[in-house]
Amino acid sequence: MRIEVPALSLIVLVGASGSGKSTFARKHFKGTEIVSSDACRGVVDDDENSLEATNDAFELVHFIVAKRLKRGKLTVVDATNVQPDARAPLIELARRFHAVPVAIVIDTPEQVCHARNAERPDRQFGPHVVRNHVRQLKRSLGSLRRERFRYTTVLKPDDLDRVEVVRIPLWTDRREERGPFDVVGDVHGCFDELLALLTKLGYTVDPPAPVPRPMTSGRFYTVVPPEGRRAVFLGDLVDRGPDSPSVLRLAMDMVASGTALCVPGNHDEKLSKKLAGKDVQVRHGLEQTLEQLDGASDDALAELRTFLDGMVSHLVLDEGRIVVAHAGMREDMQGRASSAVRSFALYGETTGETDDFGLPVRFDWASEYRGKAKVVYGHTPVVEPEWLNRTINVDTGCVFGGRLTALRYPEGDTVSVAARETYSEPSRPIVATGGLSAQHELDDVLDVGDVTGKWIVSTGLAGNLTVWPEQSAAALEVMSRFAVNPKWLVYLPPTMSPCATSDRPGFLEYPLEAFSYFRSQGVGSVVCEEKHMGSRAVVVVCRDETVAMRRFGIEASGCGIVTTRTGRAFFDSPELNGRVIDRLRNALEVAGTWDVLGSDWAVLDCELMPWSAKAKDLLVRQYAPTGAAALAASRAARDVLQAASGRGVSGLDADQQAWEGRAQAAEKFIDAYRRYCWPVSSIDDYRLAPFHILASEGVVHTDKPHVWHMETSAAFCAHDPLFVATRYRTVDLGSEQDVKDTCQWWEDLVARGGEGMVVKPSDFLVRGARGIVQPAVKCRGPEYLRIIYGPEYLAPQNLDRLRKRGISRKQSLSQREFVLGIEGLQRFVDREPLRRVHQCVFAVLATESTPVDPRL
Repeated sequence: MRIEVPALSLIVLVGASGSGKSTFARKHFKGTEIVSSDACRGVVDDDENSLEATNDAFELVHFIVAKRLKRGKLTVVDATNVQPDARAPLIELARRFHAVPVAIVIDTPEQVCHARNAERPDRQFGPHVVRNHVRQLKRSLGSLRRERFRYTTVLKPDDLDRVEVVRIPLWTDRREERGPFDVVGDVHGCFDELLALLTKLGYTVDPPAPVPRPMTSGRFYTVVPPEGRRAVFLGDLVDRGPDSPSVLRLAMDMVASGTALCVPGNHDEKLSKKLAGKDVQVRHGLEQTLEQLDGASDDALAELRTFLDGMVSHLVLDEGRIVVAHAGMREDMQGRASSAVRSFALYGETTGETDDFGLPVRFDWASEYRGKAKVVYGHTPVVEPEWLNRTINVDTGCVFGGRLTALRYPEGDTVSVAARETYSEPSRPIVATGGLSAQHELDDVLDVGDVTGKWIVSTGLAGNLTVWPEQSAAALEVMSRFAVNPKWLVYLPPTMSPCATSDRPGFLEYPLEAFSYFRSQGVGSVVCEEKHMGSRAVVVVCRDETVAMRRFGIEASGCGIVTTRTGRAFFDSPELNGRVIDRLRNALEVAGTWDVLGSDWAVLDCELMPWSAKAKDLLVRQYAPTGAAALAASRAARDVLQAASGRGVSGLDADQQAWEGRAQAAEKFIDAYRRYCWPVSSIDDYRLAPFHILASEGVVHTDKPHVWHMETSAAFCAHDPLFVATRYRTVDLGSEQDVKDTCQWWEDLVARGGEGMVVKPSDFLVRGARGIVQPAVKCRGPEYLRIIYGPEYLAPQNLDRLRKRGISRKQSLSQREFVLGIEGLQRFVDREPLRRVHQCVFAVLATESTPVDPRL
């Protein structure tokens, strides 16, 4: 005996005590799916048979059921449920969460129930209890359907051993359909435009002509789609347009052949009711459709009724990544089935009011949508399709003289054809909003609740990453007080770990340790880039102000921005920022980089020099006083010792040498930081060294090797002295000569005053056995490290102590921030809402509060 139950359903077991409900439940369902009233009595009272705990136990039952249904989990209620009052709140829960209510009745004879209860010492209650249960059950058998259970099954004891419970997906669940898809907006009888759009999308339609009138049954069209693709019609195939029968025939034939899917629109629903003989108002274009169908054969109309009746409210596709529905679909309704779900799919949600044109005022559900799935819908015509919180309306009003539009999924781009004429005048004018997109307007205000407390960021590279409340608080302080407009802030760079310490005399860091790390991770080739002694800068640059507004939602604020690694404006002067951006735009234009990228905007990772340009305050307040004090004190001590030695005091030679060494170390300390400082009086005194082209339209460039980043950057740097190409070399880690030559290159570099180098895998992104390999490690020269660790850090006793430093926490931080940065860029490229992008940016800043030795 086969019992089919929807995969998302609330299964209510109905039966007297001792009827076998619990045994049946354990046999056919997972333990986590069963909510037992007895078990809940035990939870609240330590006694599964405590009648005094009944009310509290059922409150717990209903609470658990609600939580499971909210999360879309099949749930089984194991209780007697023989009274309508006991079943009513369960049915209400199923309705609230759009789950299918199913009743499975186990009709066991009274004497069998008595016998089973007698065998259980915990079931010693009077026979009247079971007698009442059985009577109430008999009365319930005729009322279950009236109580709005969608499916009811009655089982006898002999049935229990031969029952098979089979879960069936809801009709809305088409997750196994992976696509790719071409989702077509409201057609409204515009056959010529539909034919043109399908042709533009690469479909071949034979014959490319309307169906003969009157309409007859049987297939007429043969459609060959581009390889692997399927069309999805968003409903409203009919009404108002010139040829609804041809549109219907084409859609029906494509669905029948498997080249298309289709969901109903409200106009299709109304036509279905009319064909079924129901009383509907013949207006809003239905009169035209009926006229066009006049004379159709009975078989054709029967076929049409079957097609229209067979369409389900909405479809969940591609493992839940995309949902298609005529008027949209809230997150809590996706993949579910109820009259409320169908109504929302057909009409959306209204306030009950009407506007000046007599049309219903609709709730803007898309502005509040926060679901993971992309929702593609139509119903309300718009001038331009645009993304809003992962939703997009592709009804561009073809029948009203606009366009017929399709969304290509997963590509995310739209394809349109213009209407041949205006077939119907809209009841409400279709007006272009102009200026900012709906998404950018919504992004003007971010919700602090998204980035406070404990929250989790789901990343494509490393799964879920947690941000803790104390980290959020620190980041919020910085972000709210100092950061630039969040619309510019799509990326913050990760921190970088140094290589392991070296045992080589006179060195704390040396290239061999960096090479050894990557070799241990299975990396065969690395890129070594000169490490500029400046300040990390992220540059967002747009080709013009139109791009800045269209892509970033920035109005009248220039064509880009230069920010620090903590999201602050790099330049205090907006005018100076604008001049740097303008020169960068020009260099990109002259070099043809915009064409290389196929984009009109880019995000660059750079170093901006001199160090003193941003760190002047640090120099004045920390480094300069430290160097001056160390030099003055050591020289004074040396002079005192020399004077004492001149007066005949013996045994001071060692002390004099020690203080002389300290004075020389202090001089080297001062010389070290002065190398990286020079006066800045105009824009020409700056130098910007790009080393990553992080993202541009449609792509995050983690798929490119580092050499591509270096060469592409060097191409536009050659056109303006403000920009400096970063020197680099590739190293085959299996070649001893390559390694030896690079070590010498590094020694020469730091001897000339260079800071050191950054070592990266040749591929931008490398996965190792334990996850993402370090994106980069730095290897700094001995004189630069004097700035970091102090003038005398190379003294043997100090160097031995520093070699015990631990870098594991710094490495972990670097990996987390790298993953978060890439995730944020990917979300921006995918045109996700700013709150989703900014969540990643904010998380990078939050993780910066992790306690790590700042000298690393």
